[in-house]
Amino acid sequence: MAMPTGQSTYDHDSTEVIGAPSDQGNEPAAPPKRKRRKGRIILIAVLIPVILAGIGAVAAGLYLRNVSSKVQRVDAFASVPEASRPQKEAAAGKAMNFLLLGSDSRDPENNGGSRSDTIIVLHLNKDQSAAQLISIPRDTWVHIPKSADGQHGNVDAKINAAFAWGGVPLMVQTVEGYTGVRIDHVALVDFAGFKEIVDALGGVTIDVETSFTSTHSLNANSIRHFDKGVQVMDGAAALDYARERYAFKDGDFARIRHQQQVIKAILDKATSGGLLSNPSKLNSFLKATTDTVSVDDDLNLISMASQLRHMRSGNLHFYTSPSKGTGRIGDQSVVLPDKTKAKALFDAVRKDDTAAINSLAAG
Repeated sequence: MAMPTGQSTYDHDSTEVIGAPSDQGNEPAAPPKRKRRKGRIILIAVLIPVILAGIGAVAAGLYLRNVSSKVQRVDAFASVPEASRPQKEAAAGKAMNFLLLGSDSRDPENNGGSRSDTIIVLHLNKDQSAAQLISIPRDTWVHIPKSADGQHGNVDAKINAAFAWGGVPLMVQTVEGYTGVRIDHVALVDFAGFKEIVDALGGVTIDVETSFTSTHSLNANSIRHFDKGVQVMDGAAALDYARERYAFKDGDFARIRHQQQVIKAILDKATSGGLLSNPSKLNSFLKATTDTVSVDDDLNLISMASQLRHMRSGNLHFYTSPSKGTGRIGDQSVVLPDKTKAKALFDAVRKDDTAAINSLAAG
């Protein structure tokens, strides 16, 4: 996994910015309220197909129609100006790009409910045989276009300010502007939903890279210790593991790595034979997933399920958008993007050059 070079110690005491830089004097406006479920988890079009693949075509089709009808939808593109959007490359064929947006509603610092803590560009190659997931650190300093209401944006800020100022559409516009990659579909993710999903799976296996203690745990005393090594985690432990950043010098970069680990572990467990052969466990998992997912209005889950029925976690590759590490702009601790390397990487994504994506992202 690519990690930032020249990285300085992450400033955990700085304010988590969800609005404009302090010299702008703007307070972020929360996006329009919508009905929220208690948690959202990774793109259902990736999770469900690999599970239903083992059930049989007719049963899978009927069940997926029932699943699809329960999925919450969001308007992701209507207010994104078409003139500002990058065009698809002919060489990319039927490759697709998803934007996965996540928040941690159980984070003690997240009081407004309008922060996008996790930003992942998921590129599905044109033959649907593999995908690359590229995390963009939430504090990455980018240009944010003007919001649809004209009250915010048109300023450089942390990328997660886009969601606070203009919801999903402004985040789509911001990510497209930064990457040059046209986003085809969007899914909303709430990492608090890890608990329900992981428990429905009966736990997941995680290889903890180093021993550490979380002081923001779901435990009553807010403390949970993790020992280095392979271990099975229940939902609460997996959520604590995926959300912790204060215990690490590289802060949010460590959290990105751990979130990616948990996503892969969920997919590994979800595609295991044990789940497919256990109707009760399968039903619990599907219920937990469908109760906690939101996707854009245009995503056809049934068609996507058919296209992705052979996808497995081994076909997913996780990376982090290139950066020069952390620094300060004004009074803010930010992630400084490596614009040259990021441009080369996302140019490869746009062209569906899988070999170049893997080489540039890992190098």
